[in-house]
Amino acid sequence: MLLSLPVHLLILLHASQLSLASSGDRSFEFTTCTANCAISKCQPHHGSWTSTWGSNPIPLSLYLTRWSCQDDCKYTCMHSITAKAIASGRPVEQYYGKWPFWRYAGMQEPASVVFSVFNLWAHWKGFKTVRRRLPNDHPMKKLYLGWAVLSMNAWIWSAVFHTRDLPITEKLDYFSAALAILSALYYTFIRLFHLYQRPKLTSSPKPTLTPNLPLALTFLLTYAAHITYLTSGPRFDYTYNTIFNLILGLLHNLLWTLYSLPSSASFLRRYPNRPKSYRPNFAWKAGLFVALTTAATSLELFDFPPWAGVLDAHAMWHAVTSPIAYLWYQFLVQDALDGSWRDGGGVIRG
Repeated sequence: MLLSLPVHLLILLHASQLSLASSGDRSFEFTTCTANCAISKCQPHHGSWTSTWGSNPIPLSLYLTRWSCQDDCKYTCMHSITAKAIASGRPVEQYYGKWPFWRYAGMQEPASVVFSVFNLWAHWKGFKTVRRRLPNDHPMKKLYLGWAVLSMNAWIWSAVFHTRDLPITEKLDYFSAALAILSALYYTFIRLFHLYQRPKLTSSPKPTLTPNLPLALTFLLTYAAHITYLTSGPRFDYTYNTIFNLILGLLHNLLWTLYSLPSSASFLRRYPNRPKSYRPNFAWKAGLFVALTTAATSLELFDFPPWAGVLDAHAMWHAVTSPIAYLWYQFLVQDALDGSWRDGGGVIRG
């Protein structure tokens, strides 16, 4: 979710194109097929999710995932036209900005749903690792736990969105992802610019994190303004949403790249009680994370019809981000347990 500049720019252009109607759903063949299907199948409510299809009730899986009769007509026509295109050697078209996927148990993109759950599991494991290994008085513990919770929330909504692409699930997916990225950038500022309250030897063993109020308010107001803009217009501004997340991702990755560089090439002092020249032997892992996330997101550039109607580039991206997230938690814990945190504060209990 946090990317390099070239990949971000390419995905920005690609996302802007997908926000428009696709050639498949604009075709005469598709519109005619869906109209005829609705007339013959959708009764008595003409497309409400409680309507029956002929004399048969809606299958339970489609009922639970809120497929309307007209939605099912679109799905059926899409795959009928796609099968004819493949048989005649014509290219497969996109419909409403997406490739034709085979649904399973009502899920529109089952592979992306499964891999979203994998990412949820990775953040849950990371949450437990941080809670278990960091002492309660460590200034970064609550921030890392908070980010883990927001990330789990984001992947829950990702799974929901890929189950059923509806206006409300799309917004919840995008908004929760933006909140998770903002949270990651917030803890990055706190950690790398040492904006936490440094513990003192005479203090009681209580959590030492005191929220940086101006910074926290800045982030909260930024998020509120972001949501307000996206929900107040006549249509969802996909280009703006991409640019917003682009800026957040760039800042996050840039700062951790600086952390990983040799001291002579970075202006960051990694620990306040150590000289700027001090670079722990695991600092390279932050740079590796940036490289891996960039490589993973590059999969999005290889846009192709889903293999077997299930696995596309986006699903593959979700598949490779879960182990990267797991490794990132290992790095955060290793950084938090570095002996430099003891100097002048005794944060780490031996």
